[in-house]
Amino acid sequence: MMALRSWLLDPAPASRAQARAGRLYLTWLGFVASPAALAGLVIIGLLVFCALFAPWLATHDPYAQNLKQMLQAPSSDHWLGTDELGRDIWSRVMYGARVTLGIVFMVAVLAAPIGLLIGCTAGYLGGTVDRVLMRFTDIALAFPRLVLALAFVAALRPSLENAVIAIALTAWPPYARLARAETLVLRNSDYIAAVRLAGAGPFRIVLRQIVPLCLPSLIVRVTLDMAGVILIAAGLGFLGLGAQPPTAEWGAMLSNGRDFLLDAWWVATMPGIAIFVTSLGFNLLGDGLRDALDPRRSQ
Repeated sequence: MMALRSWLLDPAPASRAQARAGRLYLTWLGFVASPAALAGLVIIGLLVFCALFAPWLATHDPYAQNLKQMLQAPSSDHWLGTDELGRDIWSRVMYGARVTLGIVFMVAVLAAPIGLLIGCTAGYLGGTVDRVLMRFTDIALAFPRLVLALAFVAALRPSLENAVIAIALTAWPPYARLARAETLVLRNSDYIAAVRLAGAGPFRIVLRQIVPLCLPSLIVRVTLDMAGVILIAAGLGFLGLGAQPPTAEWGAMLSNGRDFLLDAWWVATMPGIAIFVTSLGFNLLGDGLRDALDPRRSQ
């Protein structure tokens, strides 16, 4: 282990692979130095674990109805109680982690690349291209995300897939703004000037040089935004515009439990706690990544 550590921390790396491994190791050391960041990593790790192993962690069929056991309080048989149809809430929360993680992943895959490419292209090319792309971005930023997502879902049709598309269509503008700001700094650097003199065209420079340099900041912003994505997805599910019954989705579960909040508090409280803890985990993880990936941080 000491030999590996010495190899990773070698001030004069012998290859690109060693230099990259050393930088990743320094980033990891900066990340684990924060207890809050580790707590966020543990929470998100548990979310992923629950999503992957939901069939084994669930104690009952999450969709099986049993009206004889409706609205039962938490017990040894039903750890988090049952809902108004006698379905086991623990099992539905476990399967709901799959839905939440799927929404987070799909929004990140759809929105982040769109915002990154628009921002880098606008920042590097400048002029008319910059003005047109940024005015389009400003228009998208002018509307509250939840209101815009509601409009998109209502226009498309309430469903989980359309909810993901609607959230992605409202999530990309901040990424475009961030990528453009970083590109404006990078495009006049000596490094980019050398690549340009070597004969690289604008398309190659944006994709091969500028986009990788913008990725760390984008990853941090995406991680921090995931809490908002979860809340918007839960809000759409709460209003009946997201996942449709009988899908085990936390927002829809919260909506179903509001009618029984005084008599059967666990029906709405358990998915609400799941939403809160998951959002907190992404916020803590994003804060830790921001500190670890900050180039101004002393190594």
